[in-house]
Amino acid sequence: MDEQRAHRGGPPQWRGHGPPWLNRWDGEDQGPRWPWRSTVLITAFVLVGSNFAAHQQEGERAALDVFARVLLIAGSALLLWRRRHPVLVLFGTSATAMVYLGAGYAYGPVFLTVAVACFAAVVTGHRWAAWTALGMLWAGHVLVAHWLYRWLPPSHDSSVSWTQEIVIATWVVAIVALSELARAKREQWARERAERAQAARRRADEERLRIARELHDVLAHSISVINVQAGVGLALLDSDPEQARKALTTIKSASKEALGEVRQVLDRLRTPGDAPRAPAPGLDRLPELVEQAASAGLTVEVEGEPPDLPPGAGLAAFRIVQEALTNVVRHSGSRHACVHLDQVGRTLRLRIDDDGPATGADAGGSGNGLAGMRERAAALGGTIEAGPRPDGGFTVLAVLPLKVKEDR
Repeated sequence: MDEQRAHRGGPPQWRGHGPPWLNRWDGEDQGPRWPWRSTVLITAFVLVGSNFAAHQQEGERAALDVFARVLLIAGSALLLWRRRHPVLVLFGTSATAMVYLGAGYAYGPVFLTVAVACFAAVVTGHRWAAWTALGMLWAGHVLVAHWLYRWLPPSHDSSVSWTQEIVIATWVVAIVALSELARAKREQWARERAERAQAARRRADEERLRIARELHDVLAHSISVINVQAGVGLALLDSDPEQARKALTTIKSASKEALGEVRQVLDRLRTPGDAPRAPAPGLDRLPELVEQAASAGLTVEVEGEPPDLPPGAGLAAFRIVQEALTNVVRHSGSRHACVHLDQVGRTLRLRIDDDGPATGADAGGSGNGLAGMRERAAALGGTIEAGPRPDGGFTVLAVLPLKVKEDR
């Protein structure tokens, strides 16, 4: 896929990954940077190294002339385009090196330009082009060194030994192997970076879901109480002002508590690294839920003792009871509910029953209450079962695996 992407003119998906020395890009829209500094250094090294090689091989190979230096500079200058047109640069440097050797000039660092171009082609996904170009270069060298040398300069040249050809072939394979290793490393970096990005997105999604669930549970319960008490206050405003005053007092208390909990949630959202300013609610605050439900006209009976739970399990249990009671206030004609607490080993069973029947009226909810309860239970490895009872009421049963806090 990367190779096809490269053939279409765009960089592979892993372009821009890895250390800066391996590939530097400004972005796909702007394209790669021009490698001026490395090209200048390679050109200087090739010229100086070829001069040194020519002195060492004086009398065996042709002396460097203007044409030889033009070939050396041209082959090195092509490397400026190795990030934009790696295949053309690879075949261009290979052809330049082949002409240089065919003209009988000294063996030297002329192959360095081919090696750099091969590396650029392989790491950008043009693997077959790299193998083809180097194979053609080696085949051309064999042709010149064992047959065409009779008609090419220098005039006293002789055939190259096959041992030397094997050494050259080994170098060709080593160049491609190192390029393949770099390409594989780049793909590994790309996969790791993609996995880290996916994990970060997943954590962000989970955090958004947690915040949304927390806000839903806080606001749904408090606004349900406010809605019921506002209706009571309006109905009794003229006939029973004192009862209306109590309803308004309940509205004030419920709204104040809701604002405090929303502020706590938003504080955790703004500063995720800081510890929360107040402890997360747990079943120890169950009496508060009973009192709030009573202010909304719902009598709640609690059976069983609230166990001492870790913060995560305690918060989940509290929110499940809170949402279940909120649904009773919203959707049930019953004014009585029962919360059953039953802890068996490391399992907590929460059952919230009401006598029904369902009102069938639109209570203004979002419809996410049961989904939020299931998500909280699933986060602990538990389950939620909810449905109508045979006698006309409604039951919510939560089974939460938990680890009870050990005494210190």
